[in-house]
Amino acid sequence: DGGAEIARGNGKVVHARLSDAKFFWESDLQVARSPQGFARWIANLDNVPFHARLGSQGSRVRRIKALAARIAPLLSADAALAERAAHIAKADLQSSMVFEFPELQGRMGRLYAEAAGEQPQVAVAIEEHYSPLGPTDSVPSSPISMTVALADKLDTLLGFWSIGETPTGSKDPYALRRAALGVIRLILENRLRLHLCELLAVGIEAHEAPDGVIAALLAFFHDRLKVFLRDTGARHDLIDAVVTAQSDDLLLVVRKVRALQALIESADGANLLAGYKRAANILSAEERKGTRIGAAVDAPRLAEEREALLYAAIETAEAASAQALANENFEAAMAALAGLRAPLDAFFDTVLV
Repeated sequence: DGGAEIARGNGKVVHARLSDAKFFWESDLQVARSPQGFARWIANLDNVPFHARLGSQGSRVRRIKALAARIAPLLSADAALAERAAHIAKADLQSSMVFEFPELQGRMGRLYAEAAGEQPQVAVAIEEHYSPLGPTDSVPSSPISMTVALADKLDTLLGFWSIGETPTGSKDPYALRRAALGVIRLILENRLRLHLCELLAVGIEAHEAPDGVIAALLAFFHDRLKVFLRDTGARHDLIDAVVTAQSDDLLLVVRKVRALQALIESADGANLLAGYKRAANILSAEERKGTRIGAAVDAPRLAEEREALLYAAIETAEAASAQALANENFEAAMAALAGLRAPLDAFFDTVLV
């Protein structure tokens, strides 16, 4: 029959599903537009478990709301709107539509908020606070959405680290790697200057966490950042050279890695690195012989012209790079170092060490 019977059968199924959706939509709208608004849904979240050791969805919403209020000023976001968005962000989990179609969480919350007359930024944040869900998902860019998204993900990470439920090997049942990557992408793609340790210290106030949780979680962020940067073409050895145990300004780390990689991949940088290794090898060999290597240079004793010129170039480069680093101009700092190539080459070509 040319597929007519198959189409009729599928049509019956689709019609039933759409009829259900229409009924849920209309009944949920009555709740959203009622005088109580989302209050009933939000109250019911106290009866929905989030995790046996981390309380209900309701308690989690209160933690996210408090954290959002603290993060908002750092992103130049309206704190009151951020709190409101965090307060109702999970309300649609109690709606009939999301109960029947869980994949619509966030999306339905936005539609119900718009129908209830919430501020546009608040409604958008309800949908966007789940993002990014994966490496190819879009990243929220509005201040309110960023604030709630960061608060949501940081609370998740802090909660599970506080109870010792961390990813092991390939197992990550609570998608904590994805949450950390979400925080990293939110910070980097929106070029946010945030100190993770400060945010984690604020968020951990709501958790009974053992000592060392912030340091352990920061190390986890470093691991995820290294994976993220390697996927973008950054060299692993340069990442290790830049990232320290205290590195909590992720945007600054990435800028340093990229500036360092640009130097190393240039002709001047490659030759400078070769010269540095040559000097380091000479010093190591002398130390093994017992030669005492002085901590400072006695400039008047530099008899050879090329060694005096190299010393002057090093002092100039050191001053220029220090000033550039103070101004967070890492490209200029690397350029100052690259200028050492010529005097270093000339030194090794003409002076016997």
